[in-house]
Amino acid sequence: MLAALGIRYGSENAIDFSVEVHKTLAVEAYRSSTIMAKERGPFPIYDWQLEKNNPFIQRLRKEDEKLYQEMVKFGRRNIALLTIAPTGTTSLMSQTTSGIEPVFMPVYKRRRKVNPNDTDVNVAFTDEVGDHWEEYNVFHHKFFTWLKMNGYNLEEVMHSNDQQIQEIVAKSPYFKATSGDVDWVSKVRMQGEIQKWVDHSISVTINLPENANEDLVGELYITAWQSGCKGCTVYRENSRNGVLVSGRKEKKDKNYLEMEPPLKRPKVLDAEIIRFKNNNENWIAFIGLMDGKPYEIFTGLQEEDMFPIPKSINKGKIIKNKDEEGNTRYDFQYTDKYGYKNTLGGLSHQFNKEYWNYAKLFSSVLRYGMPIEDVVNLVSSLQLDSETISTWKNGVERALKKYVPDGTLPKKGSKCVSCGSETLVYQEGCLTCKSCGSSKCN
Repeated sequence: MLAALGIRYGSENAIDFSVEVHKTLAVEAYRSSTIMAKERGPFPIYDWQLEKNNPFIQRLRKEDEKLYQEMVKFGRRNIALLTIAPTGTTSLMSQTTSGIEPVFMPVYKRRRKVNPNDTDVNVAFTDEVGDHWEEYNVFHHKFFTWLKMNGYNLEEVMHSNDQQIQEIVAKSPYFKATSGDVDWVSKVRMQGEIQKWVDHSISVTINLPENANEDLVGELYITAWQSGCKGCTVYRENSRNGVLVSGRKEKKDKNYLEMEPPLKRPKVLDAEIIRFKNNNENWIAFIGLMDGKPYEIFTGLQEEDMFPIPKSINKGKIIKNKDEEGNTRYDFQYTDKYGYKNTLGGLSHQFNKEYWNYAKLFSSVLRYGMPIEDVVNLVSSLQLDSETISTWKNGVERALKKYVPDGTLPKKGSKCVSCGSETLVYQEGCLTCKSCGSSKCN
């Protein structure tokens, strides 16, 4: 609506206009409820004295005294009438406006897995597991409407390159008015002004750049509280893996996945010990952490003479050292209950040599920053002939699952073994079914 009227989202004019729209909706919605109460009676527990000092009701009274007096006399049919729900996906399906949110992007990219041997396939990049992907532009339906109204040839625009499309966007009312462009504080203030005319809550997401810090997030929540918002949601870019790509970052070579260089390992890493049962055997894993995320892993059967570590110890340090011959080794150091530091030398030599080779493989993908859920899927997909190494692989998978963020979806096609539903999510390292509640920890 704002774009159709040539009003930029987040501006003072946009705030004033939106407030007038919601004020009108509120007054007329309460008028309709009062008319129905006059015809059918109010809801059973209605008592005008209980809400006579309610700020929302008083705002209605200020706008329409006659309506207020009729509401006192006849009551209302509804206890509450207004809310602004989260309608991102449903608005795309129904081709309608997405609540009071600005457009996420007038043009964005989606990815589709393709067979590189098929004809008429344009492979944009290849991911870390070798799958090939094609990218294509998706246009917001209202941006399409604007293009038609302004005489653009839709076919030509759809097949334009990114630079040409961005030049067209710059001429539209969506320029500098998308979820990533609007001023964050103005958006919160707009929500607060509209909240005065919504008796329930409002769903609005504040989209922040990846470099947003805690102070900024705190300031926005305080601003939301001061503005009278009932709720506030913040999303920091890339805090979760998504399927939408802005297209603003250009890759040097579109045929290959551009990976960040591995993070350089410091001499000392914080580490966690994970002990677990695997085929009725006692297993142990040492997980080296960088910024709280797995960076390397050592794991295998726990033998007391090789790992004389008290069971109460679950944290320590993994230290990278050189022996007298110049060979690299990794030592584990922990502090006991008396405050003394104890060092276990050569983690890499404590486990089966074949385990160590595979551990280096898994540690390498961790160091390149592959999302932990993808590392877990990679480990689980390995087909190994040896029963012993397959058992070890299961141990690695189990140890790493602990670090998968809650709410992460499993690989596509995963089904609940109890009810067959595909509504599985990770919770505390376990795959949990949202339909029946069953939980599976491998």
